Amino acid sequence: MRRRDFISFVGGSALALPLAARAQQPERMRRIAVLMGLAEDDPETKERLGAFLRGLEKRGWSEGRNLQIDYRFAPASSADQAQALAQELVAKQPEAIFAFGTPVITALQQQTRTIPIVFAGVADPVGSGFIVSLARPGGSITGVMNYEASVTGKWLAMLKEISPALMRAAFVVNPKTAPYYNYYLRTAQSLSRSVGIELVPTLVENTGEIERAIESFAVGPKGSLIVPPDISNVTHRDLIIALAARHRLPAVYNNRVFVASGGLMSYGVDFVDICRQAAPYVDRILRGDKPADLPAQAATKFETILNLTTAKALGLAVPPGLLVAADEVIE
Repeated sequence: MRRRDFISFVGGSALALPLAARAQQPERMRRIAVLMGLAEDDPETKERLGAFLRGLEKRGWSEGRNLQIDYRFAPASSADQAQALAQELVAKQPEAIFAFGTPVITALQQQTRTIPIVFAGVADPVGSGFIVSLARPGGSITGVMNYEASVTGKWLAMLKEISPALMRAAFVVNPKTAPYYNYYLRTAQSLSRSVGIELVPTLVENTGEIERAIESFAVGPKGSLIVPPDISNVTHRDLIIALAARHRLPAVYNNRVFVASGGLMSYGVDFVDICRQAAPYVDRILRGDKPADLPAQAATKFETILNLTTAKALGLAVPPGLLVAADEVIE
């Protein structure tokens, strides 16, 4: 049998080639997609996406060598685009999709029930209908969630510790980009009474509403801000931080990026680390595992960040206990 006929006989597979020739064959290109609920040019997007890509590289996947990645970005300011972007990505039929943020995962879920989706940055995946349970996701979606609603107790305690006279806290959230907000709000309301803080739900959808709501809230005495996980809050972080400073409102945020940008303090998960943790899920899916067989997990790395410059500007003396508990102090 001639060599050409032999290759045809085995279906043209590289298995028909001698060992030396086989070694020269390029790796099969695999295709995945990424849909981020943040702006492409946001430094935080780049950090989170970079962590995800480095996690893949550690497992042998390199963009351009054996992995093709289609990227889309749906920031909070254009949340209505999420559905169209999800449709675009699903049409490309990737083998897996990495998605950050509840709104974009909701959009993807409406477009496909078969393409595996790995999530990060999700507050309540069970309540949002993405999975049946952490142990048994039960469908085509799995990943890494943020934290449980009890975290609100920590935020309230931090506010009371840094400013014992506080009596009110505005809970600032966009219900469109954080449809899960009641998951945190209900728990915060039940816990706020025990620390003597009145919780004021502050639902805002754009920059104008954020400005008017915080200015109106600041008219009252002994106020503060709680800024829960919400892609809209990340997008508008500079405005929220500036308003807190202008009205001298102590504020607690849900992650480090706010404090690094001038906010007072934060307690929450490391979202960059969460994105890194999502990479092994994509790796295992590309190697044949099903999302339904990969238990979702809660974040395990929490951090307390303080900004002493901001505390000083607000006339606040940071108590020693809070300083000791801090994983990072920005001066």
